[in-house]
Amino acid sequence: MLSPEKNRQLTEVGPGTPMGELLRRYWHPIAGASEFDDAATRAVRVLGEDLVLYKDLRGRFGLVDRHCPHRRADLSHGMVEACGLRCNYHGWRFDETGACVEQPYEDTAHPELGMKDRIRIKAYPVEAKAGMLWAYLGPQPAPLLPDWEPFSWPNGFAQVVISEVPCNWFQCQENSIDPVHFEWMHENWGQRLGGETGPYGPTHLELAFEEFEFGFVYKRIKEDTSAAHPNWTIGRVCLWPNGFFLGEHFEWRVPIDDENTLSVTWKFTRVPKEQEPFTQAAIPTWRGPVFDEEGRWITSHVMNQDFLAWAGQGRITDRTLEHLGQSDRGILMIRKRFFEELKAIGEGGGPKFAIRDPERNRCVELPMMDREAVIDGFTKAEILADPRKRLMFTSYVFQAGQPDWVRDAFATAMGLEVIEFSGLGALRAPTTAGA
Repeated sequence: MLSPEKNRQLTEVGPGTPMGELLRRYWHPIAGASEFDDAATRAVRVLGEDLVLYKDLRGRFGLVDRHCPHRRADLSHGMVEACGLRCNYHGWRFDETGACVEQPYEDTAHPELGMKDRIRIKAYPVEAKAGMLWAYLGPQPAPLLPDWEPFSWPNGFAQVVISEVPCNWFQCQENSIDPVHFEWMHENWGQRLGGETGPYGPTHLELAFEEFEFGFVYKRIKEDTSAAHPNWTIGRVCLWPNGFFLGEHFEWRVPIDDENTLSVTWKFTRVPKEQEPFTQAAIPTWRGPVFDEEGRWITSHVMNQDFLAWAGQGRITDRTLEHLGQSDRGILMIRKRFFEELKAIGEGGGPKFAIRDPERNRCVELPMMDREAVIDGFTKAEILADPRKRLMFTSYVFQAGQPDWVRDAFATAMGLEVIEFSGLGALRAPTTAGA
């Protein structure tokens, strides 16, 4: 159990809070680049700050305060120019650094005052990578945006999925180092959702948790595996400070504010060998629903089940009431590390796991199960002969709501017939086995 003060330290993310200051020292994905194909601006809320993300006519992205400093108009309705964003109320224009570069009336009627030279708005760096737009809200110099190895894999179809989950980010991230929930939520409960009552799936026998250069690894042995299985020899990655890496996909839990989280998934699927060479022209982004049309939680897909579990703990989990067990050693480990890093940052230290050396930041590898299978791929015959492979290559099991246009693009890339996934509850052998 934690004290109320310790719980606040882990969960409060606004400017000036200890966790807010720690998280601001890392890059966070906040949108998909493809979302700006047909729109120039998007209102965003990140770490408790109301901002506007935009793409100007040069194709340069900016992230600035949502409100114009003149009369506080909403800049998410502004007009992009060749350079920067112009307020639609009185025409003041700001570049991506937050500098006011034009005030039409003042520049014409009173140029001698040089008023615009004294006006700036809050602005943060933005970089595009792997189809996502990343923001850095911390002090300079910024660390490098990690160049994770999967972002460079050839012959694959990637997609970005974004959802807003109504709960605090930290209970989402604790899920990243909680292996036993796979057994019960995605396997056993998944069966119940499909109308089956058992038998239950293989139970966990042994767990291990280790820290490494970029976060933590959890390892497991279940009734159907041994110590020779990659689940134990390699494991899965809880990526510092707010990510999860399972080999063919990443997940990030980006705080919107203290009570809401932006779930961002980057999913890679290697095309069958017959489809090589394949080059993806652009990575699509789509927004996944959390609730159905009647306002009920969607429970058919992997991530949707996680969303329900995270938010079911309350907007902000009251950790003064919890009772942790031996399976929660990983959760205790990351909490301990966060408290150590909060103290270090408060004393002027640098962020842990940040990359600043450009040479180190080239195609950075992470511990990964099934590396050869993901990178080398399979033939169509191999895919269609294996029920689990067939499922993964002909549907999207991770989250509900995949648009038809994304499914069609995926089908073209795979060269296979692709259908809408009907739900984990209908499966006897869940797709999350071994995750």
